[in-house]
Amino acid sequence: MTRRRSTGWQRVTVRPSERGELVADFAVCPVWTVTNTGPVRAEWLVMRRDTEQRVTYTLLNASPNTPTIALIERSCQRFFTEPTFQDGKSELGWADFQARKYRAWEHHTALTAATTWFVAEIKLNWHQRYACDPDLRQQLEVELLPALSTANVRDLLQAVLPVPQLTPQQAREVVVAHLVHRARSTGSRLKTQRNLLGSG
Repeated sequence: MTRRRSTGWQRVTVRPSERGELVADFAVCPVWTVTNTGPVRAEWLVMRRDTEQRVTYTLLNASPNTPTIALIERSCQRFFTEPTFQDGKSELGWADFQARKYRAWEHHTALTAATTWFVAEIKLNWHQRYACDPDLRQQLEVELLPALSTANVRDLLQAVLPVPQLTPQQAREVVVAHLVHRARSTGSRLKTQRNLLGSG
């Protein structure tokens, strides 16, 4: 993609964040996108140039009379979606899927979604119950105090629902039950494999 020298960049402070102010150069221009399946669409192209001169692009289908600042703010909203996926993978077990069947994948994804919803409710309740202290914000010299994270919710749950301490005998029973379960699973796969080979 070539860059026009006439592109009108403007520096915009979008919002405060935990890493400081989100400030970047933005340029907005109308474009028309062409697809193989439909008519030409009028859209907005929002270009963002950060301090390292890296440029990112966002297409928006907002109405033609949308103010430029609204387009710029909307182009930065994807930030709030990406941490949800990142937390799902790193904190809530979404990346730990190991089954082979589609139904198992559905169950795993549903459990991750339910957990994500639960964590979101905890965060919302925390935000509503414990308002940010303006004195603390002033003392720390920040505009935005950190919000409750998924890792914080996990720590709270571990404090409220501690893992029971097993006796040596109970630990042995857990390990034996796990080994028997694995052996049964292996036996089931071998039986299925033998049936398939026998029918072939």
